[in-house]
Amino acid sequence: MAGGIWFVEKHTDSLLFYYKIRRIIYSGKTKFQKVDILDVEPFGKTLFLDDKIQSAQIDEYIYHEALVHVALFSHPEPKRVLIMGGGEGATLREVLKHSSVKEAIMVDIDEELVNLCKEYMPEWSEGAFEDLRSKVFYLDARRFVEEANNLYDVIISDLTEPIEGGPSIKLFTKEFYSIIFNRLSEKGIFVAQAGSADPLYPNFVSSLYKTLRTVFPIVKVYWTFMFSFQLPWAFVIASKSIDPENVKLTEIQERISKISRDAFKFYYPSLHYALFAIPKYLRQALEEKGVVIKDDVPFIWRA
Repeated sequence: MAGGIWFVEKHTDSLLFYYKIRRIIYSGKTKFQKVDILDVEPFGKTLFLDDKIQSAQIDEYIYHEALVHVALFSHPEPKRVLIMGGGEGATLREVLKHSSVKEAIMVDIDEELVNLCKEYMPEWSEGAFEDLRSKVFYLDARRFVEEANNLYDVIISDLTEPIEGGPSIKLFTKEFYSIIFNRLSEKGIFVAQAGSADPLYPNFVSSLYKTLRTVFPIVKVYWTFMFSFQLPWAFVIASKSIDPENVKLTEIQERISKISRDAFKFYYPSLHYALFAIPKYLRQALEEKGVVIKDDVPFIWRA
């Protein structure tokens, strides 16, 4: 191992990732999780939560554009959007690119983390928190959704994986997704980041896929490669009536032209469909691996 300071992330018992640190920007703990904001070679400014990488300056736009725009361009006119998690503000940033959005609500349990991101990572939000369409609530997402009276066109889950003692364990269950279903409008769409899509550990995405299929009539998995994660990354999208693979290309082209193609670094109309071209091993894992996640039998990420 070369000299210098290294940050070590444990993916599984048999796989560790090492990140060479140029500078420690912030290191500490909030009420809910351990937070490290580091200047990492070669990724630049990088956020780690509970020792797991969350977002890196070099490619955060890939993750956030993939998470947001597949769902928002699939919906014919998304007006009300709910974001669960997303403390960096980048998911909110991407949602607000759509002029049809009249209200973007972000719910994150960790106000300290959001404030840290505002202070040390303003490049992620790019003023999204100050947009008049934005509303931010510092609450448990499940409590917020259970008590909500409004319907949403799109609900985005930008939550950390459920680790032992973490704040997200009850946000991936059949019971919670049933509540989500009832909070969506008639053409409502739900999308979630779904963890690694590698051959070693596809258990999380497989379990989310199986769980959502017990609630929603349409459930699809898509993916992309994340350089900073050093892994292919999965997303799962579920809908009451819209198949995201059947959205007309011309509709996406027309809507994206009104936003400006320069607003996107990753997503473009034909890529929308290519993201659903998942490999055979992952298709097989979706059918053969994973379990239906329930409140009394939650999924715990086993590293």
